[in-house]
Amino acid sequence: MQALWHLENIDLTHLLCPNKLGDTERMSHHAQRTFAKGEQFFVPDDLSDRIFFITEGRVKISTMNEEGKEITKVILGKGEVFGELALVGEQRRRDWAIALEKTVACVVTLDEMRSLMRERSELNLFFMRIFGARQLELERRLESLVFRDSRSRIVEFLVELTRQKGERVGYEWVIRKPVTHQEIANMTATSRQTVTTTLNDLRYKKLITFNRSRLLVRDMDGLVAEMRT
Repeated sequence: MQALWHLENIDLTHLLCPNKLGDTERMSHHAQRTFAKGEQFFVPDDLSDRIFFITEGRVKISTMNEEGKEITKVILGKGEVFGELALVGEQRRRDWAIALEKTVACVVTLDEMRSLMRERSELNLFFMRIFGARQLELERRLESLVFRDSRSRIVEFLVELTRQKGERVGYEWVIRKPVTHQEIANMTATSRQTVTTTLNDLRYKKLITFNRSRLLVRDMDGLVAEMRT
């Protein structure tokens, strides 16, 4: 399934990674870099002067609360963009961005991105969709924290993850390279033990099956119904 903020008829790879296609004029501004698992793209207080486009791998965006506990904001994959707050006035980074596995990303300077946006008006719509989608997602997660208990938050997370990242296979949905139990806990403000207990219960009910390489949703309607129990 395509990313939520994917915009058809715009070739981001060509625009943001021209060096892959032999365009040498912009190579000084664009760079395709490979990041090892655990390597940081940026940390809080780094200068917000670059935007990243993922062509391979996964990236975690996270922050820390006042007690020093990590809170995962989002996990992004191929075809998605991050660091975009630089476009709306962010001077210094407020989050951590870390590669969850070997990740290849095209790095575009802020000045070059602004130049591209002046040249290609569809890029403005693309980033408007990103800002809007991520704002809606943050609002949904806040409502979930306020109105749902731990188990319901975990189930809701699985439902949304399936809708956004899942691939339909017959009557089932498969999510390849799913997030870890700890990451689910970080994103739902629950404990790893609660996540494990909930997933095992859903597996017992034959709604899902999972291992380290994939999560299979066997009954999407049944999983959605679990949000209301």
